[in-house]
Amino acid sequence: MKSPDLARQLAFLKEIDRLKSIVRLSPLIDRSRRENSAEHSWHLALYALVLAEHAAGSVDVLRVVKMLLIHDIVEIDAGDVPFHLPETHAGQAEREQRAAERIFGLLPAAQATEFQALWQEFEAAESDDAKFAKALDRFQPMLHNAATDGGTWVECAVTLEQITARCQPPIQNGAPALWEAAVGMAEDHYRNRPPRD
Repeated sequence: MKSPDLARQLAFLKEIDRLKSIVRLSPLIDRSRRENSAEHSWHLALYALVLAEHAAGSVDVLRVVKMLLIHDIVEIDAGDVPFHLPETHAGQAEREQRAAERIFGLLPAAQATEFQALWQEFEAAESDDAKFAKALDRFQPMLHNAATDGGTWVECAVTLEQITARCQPPIQNGAPALWEAAVGMAEDHYRNRPPRD
């Protein structure tokens, strides 16, 4: 017979399988389709492992990986809201908070508290770990868009100024060297893009 904690853990693991069906605007680099939120989270966890030396502060990579693996779980209920579509932003913070309470609440109490605290820390982006995690979360889509001839930047008619306003503060704050790389990629795209009719 399963213990109550194991039953709750298994219920949580079954529930988070739904993250695979949350489709983001960002394309895969091979442009075969759009990525889903589970792939995005997995990719960011690897970014943390590979790019940790570029963090602005002293980071605990395992904590950063944990944050990145759980940071978008709330999208199961709240959906993914691209920054390119501001009309979808209203009420998102409240939807995500309710989702965090419901989904992390499936876990045994101690794990629910830990995961909720990590999610809140990521959202606040005040600790060195969270600043680095947030930097990676903004850096990865920039890399994808630059590698796909503009991807969603072109699709949503996003300007370099909008990208800079959205991405520079968190990336610069958590990993300045990554901002230097990211802005270089974005500037190259906009410099080399033919003018719109």
